[in-house]
Amino acid sequence: MKRARIPLLLAILALVLLLASGPGSRMDFWEFRTGFALMRWAVYLGLGAAVLALLLLAIPRTRRGNAKTLLFGVVLGVAAAAVPLYGLMQAKSLPMIHDISTDTQRPPEFVAILPLRADAANPAEYGGAEIAAQQAEAYPDIRTQHLDVAPAEAFDRAQNVARGMGWEIVAADAASGRIEATDTTFWYGFKDDVVIRIEPDGSGSRIDVRSVSRVGLSDVGKNAKRIRAYTEALGSKPAGG
Repeated sequence: MKRARIPLLLAILALVLLLASGPGSRMDFWEFRTGFALMRWAVYLGLGAAVLALLLLAIPRTRRGNAKTLLFGVVLGVAAAAVPLYGLMQAKSLPMIHDISTDTQRPPEFVAILPLRADAANPAEYGGAEIAAQQAEAYPDIRTQHLDVAPAEAFDRAQNVARGMGWEIVAADAASGRIEATDTTFWYGFKDDVVIRIEPDGSGSRIDVRSVSRVGLSDVGKNAKRIRAYTEALGSKPAGG
C-alpha cells in the first residue's frame, strides 16, 4: 500500500465512526456512552490523518504524484474531527444543566410521564435555585408566555402545536391545563420530556413549558432550543410584554 493512501484511509475510518456513533445508539446497537467513545476516536483518527497527510505533503518524494490524495486526506480528517470538536466547544460554553423551564419559581410538574422516567439517570424533580440562576444567565429569553385566547382554546392550540413538533403526546388533561409529551432527538435518539401548563391570565392564557433530558449532565442547549421553537410556533409572546 502506498504511504500516501494511509492518511486518506484513516480519515475515511474516522468519518465512518462519526456517522455510526449516533444512529448506532438510536437503534440500540450500543449505549450512548459507546457512541460518545466512537466520536472521540473519530476526532483522534481525523486529526491524526490530517497531521500525517500534511507531513507527507512536506516530503517531496511522497508528495510527487500524490498531492491530491494527501490533500483529500487532510480535508476529510479535519471534517471528521470538526463536528465533535464543535459540539464539545458548545457544551463548554453552556452551563451543565438539562432541565429548562419558563417558570423556574413554580416549574410545571410531570405526572403521567413519571413512570416512563423511572429508570432515567436524571430526576424529574426540579433542581432549585442554583439551576434557575444558571438558566437565567445562559437563557434569559426563556420566560413565561402569554396567549390572547381563553385557556380552553389555548389548550387545544398548545396540544396541536406539540403534535406538529413531532412530539409523542403522553397525556393531555384539559381540566388541569397540563400536556405531557416526549421528544426523541434525531441523531442519538435521546428521550427528552416536556410538560406544558396552561392557566388563565387576565382575558388570555399563561403558558409555561418545561423540557427535561432523561440522560446527560448537559443538554448542550437542546432543551432551550426546543422551548424557543415551540413558543414561536405557538405564536405566544412573553407574559407582561
